[in-house]
Amino acid sequence: MNKFLLNLLVFISFTTLAYAQDFPYGKFTVEEMQLKNYKNDTSAHAVVLNEFGSSRIDIAADDHIKIFFKYHTKIKILDTKSFDKGTVTVSFYDSDDTHDEVTDIKGITTYTDENGAIRTAELEPSKIYTTTENKYWKTVKFAMPNLRPGCIVEYTYTKLIQGFGRLPAWEFQDDIPKVNSQYEVHIPAFWTFNAMIRGPLKLTNSKATVEKECFSSHGSKCDCSYLIYGMTDVPAFIEEDYMTSSKNFLSAVYFNLEEWTNPYTGVKNKETKEWKDIDYNFKHGEYFGSQIKKNLLNPYIAPVIAGKTSEMDKAVAIYRYIQKNIKWNEIYSRGSDGVKKALDKHTGDVADINLALTAALNSAGIKTDAVLLSTRGNGLVNRLYPVENEFNYVIAKATVGNETYLLDATDPLLPFGMLPVKCLNDQGRVMSLDKPSYWIDLVAKQNQNTTSNLDLTLEANGKLKGTITTYSIGYAAFNKRKEIKKFNTVDEYVENLDEKLVRTKILKSNITNVDSLDKPLGEQYEVEIDVFDNLNHNRLAFNPVLFNRYTTNPFKLQERAYPVDWGVSSNDRYTLSMRLPAGYAIESSPQAGGIALPNNGGKFLTEFNGADNVFTYSNVIQFNKSVYAPEEYPYLKELYNKIIASEKTEIVIRKK
Repeated sequence: MNKFLLNLLVFISFTTLAYAQDFPYGKFTVEEMQLKNYKNDTSAHAVVLNEFGSSRIDIAADDHIKIFFKYHTKIKILDTKSFDKGTVTVSFYDSDDTHDEVTDIKGITTYTDENGAIRTAELEPSKIYTTTENKYWKTVKFAMPNLRPGCIVEYTYTKLIQGFGRLPAWEFQDDIPKVNSQYEVHIPAFWTFNAMIRGPLKLTNSKATVEKECFSSHGSKCDCSYLIYGMTDVPAFIEEDYMTSSKNFLSAVYFNLEEWTNPYTGVKNKETKEWKDIDYNFKHGEYFGSQIKKNLLNPYIAPVIAGKTSEMDKAVAIYRYIQKNIKWNEIYSRGSDGVKKALDKHTGDVADINLALTAALNSAGIKTDAVLLSTRGNGLVNRLYPVENEFNYVIAKATVGNETYLLDATDPLLPFGMLPVKCLNDQGRVMSLDKPSYWIDLVAKQNQNTTSNLDLTLEANGKLKGTITTYSIGYAAFNKRKEIKKFNTVDEYVENLDEKLVRTKILKSNITNVDSLDKPLGEQYEVEIDVFDNLNHNRLAFNPVLFNRYTTNPFKLQERAYPVDWGVSSNDRYTLSMRLPAGYAIESSPQAGGIALPNNGGKFLTEFNGADNVFTYSNVIQFNKSVYAPEEYPYLKELYNKIIASEKTEIVIRKK
């Protein structure tokens, strides 16, 4: 990932350039309408023919300073697989004290009708909807009319962003290719931003000039930096399974406010901070430092830890108390309106819950700090230039004896010391009240392990009968508990499982440790499986991997420029022990073998042992690392090819 930082005021030439023109709305060419595929990517289901964006800091109609962000795009829909490009969502911030808005929405679809005539259909204002996502965000949604293969969809809108600190980023790449993408930024000299360009692609157009007296308000005037960033023939960014946010890898330009001068008073304000400034803000903020002070929650936790003598017993009891008493409202945050309020209302966002946990542990004398982080879906934090709003989540870091535990109490099914996978994203920033902040690795102490043992007998009626025993450990147990808790009872879960299993009937079940979060979750099922319609054949074949076979490789790219990131390491073991009826013997069986990843990265092994009418088949799929570098991608791809090929192999039995 190439990164370089540009000070926008350094590389601006002092000449005047007229505003570049947005491309004409609603226009098309014969070539565009007749386009059947995109020459630079014949596999593409759609292509952006043109894309334009502009951001400008200016005075709005209400006499407040705002950012005017205009977006305009024209997309060629090549086939039905790209119809999703005709459904548009635009999110905007809307809270108690900050109100953005989306205006001037227009859309048009140009298509060829059944008689070969070119028609247009305009987006109707009544088909544009605004929905509230949570107390911070709203979304404008609309679907383009008359979609069909070969059509062109085009839409434009303006977003008014309150204030001047949130200058929109621009992503040149999307999941479809683009012929042309251009972003223009107009920044009055009262404001100075740092621009950071990320990603592997180089700009094909980059200009910086000065616009004379472009900003004027109540007698204050200044020139503007006029910046152009452009790319042509932009390839699609193909997302694949097991990755963090695409924002970490896309070619894009981002802006951070460095400093600004009040246009009316001339007072200068520095926005780019050092970590010591971030520390001060959080430690002294009502939304953070005031919420985690020692003894703040004494009245709440005194009965929780009564009679408990060890630090660990106290810590676990407090953790369970917060888990059960504050329900997460699904909102991410880095600051709390009040942890006492959240405890009294029994609901809150991420910071309400985990800052309450931090305060409660501190009140019990257990040294605990809050840790700020950015989730996997939110992207990586820029460590060089501290920006508070890059963090979107907070957890607790508790020291019990000589051990450190990272804790998140937002999910009642998370065991003590386990973080959700979404939090396993590089590093977090520990915010201590009594020393400078520092980085800590966000890694899982637990693995994702499953062990499945099938003990079956092939009966004379052609059915397999016996027991399936599975133990899920670590993250595998957490995920299984999440599945079970979707149902009102364990029995309902088993009934649903019975319905989903193909040719398998569950006769009896026993699931253990559903609520004992620190123990492996056990499942035992007595089953009857239809493998053969009857045994009136001299030669029969069946696959020993009876459930959850790998049939497709999750890795399909020729090469992958970003890591494979599972978040946690894993170990899956499968064993089938089987007895055949009298008079039958094994004719052919899977070959024992395996493949290992370089540098002890993992392995796939399979074994077969049998004599007469009894055999055992087993395989192991093990990944010892949570993250694999792009250069390891071919080895992972080949390992999955081996797994798929192996799990296609059948066992053949015959009558003696």
